Amino acid sequence: MKLFKAGAAAAVAVVLSLTATACGGGSGSAGDGGTAGGGKDKIVIGIKFDQPGLGLKTPDGKFTGFDVDVATYVAKELGYQPDQIEFKQAVSAERENMISNGDVKLVVATYTINDKRKARVDFAGPYFLAHQDLLVRADDTSITKAEDLNKKNLCSVTGSTSAQNVKTKLAPDANLLEQGGYSECLTGLENKTVDALTTDNSILAGFAAQEKNKGKFKLVGLKLSDEPYGIGLKKGDKELQTKVNAALKKMVEDGSWQKAVDANLGPAGYKAEPAPQITEGS
Repeated sequence: MKLFKAGAAAAVAVVLSLTATACGGGSGSAGDGGTAGGGKDKIVIGIKFDQPGLGLKTPDGKFTGFDVDVATYVAKELGYQPDQIEFKQAVSAERENMISNGDVKLVVATYTINDKRKARVDFAGPYFLAHQDLLVRADDTSITKAEDLNKKNLCSVTGSTSAQNVKTKLAPDANLLEQGGYSECLTGLENKTVDALTTDNSILAGFAAQEKNKGKFKLVGLKLSDEPYGIGLKKGDKELQTKVNAALKKMVEDGSWQKAVDANLGPAGYKAEPAPQITEGS
């Protein structure tokens, strides 16, 4: 009897061990932006949900945009199929926290590489070069340069570098209004509670090209800054950085990068810069 009980206990221990492995083992865990179980690996990637042409969650729950295509391509090169990707909303002010806390594995969300952010996270890329611009109402001829924003209401999103760039360097007397998302700024622009929306020209072009916005807004056509987009990842993860950089290089070389640019930003008449050289991690 004692031998039988010991054998049964050992069998139970093996079953419990296998069950634990199936539930929590594998190449990732919920704490580092990935889960695995029963062969169902998953990668969690932060994107924008409110940027048409770049990162947009549609009413039917699908995701579209250039950043979505980049994220999907990179994930595939890392070994994940589209149905193994979980997209999580990454608002500008929370991107570093999401990476540092392990809520996501990667952030592909019009994420400009700069020294302040690199103090907390690492980047792969850059994979795209945008420029800061202004979006105004189509009939507004009073704003043709950044200095025209002085004494006017300027909108951008909390955590964005664009508004601060204007406020500190270009138009210090602008009345800065920060919102949680670009959609709120766009509503204010249409309702004339704000005079201009500032962020990257790629983002502004996506909004202006939406069917519901056609003819309402226009880009001023400025290049107020260079905005190299990178893929954010946990600081010190050099292996992942190297793999993501390799995926980005392959995307450019096989033509998938240009195809994604044309499909997502071409309809807005946006002329993208050539794919930038990868500098992070080198």
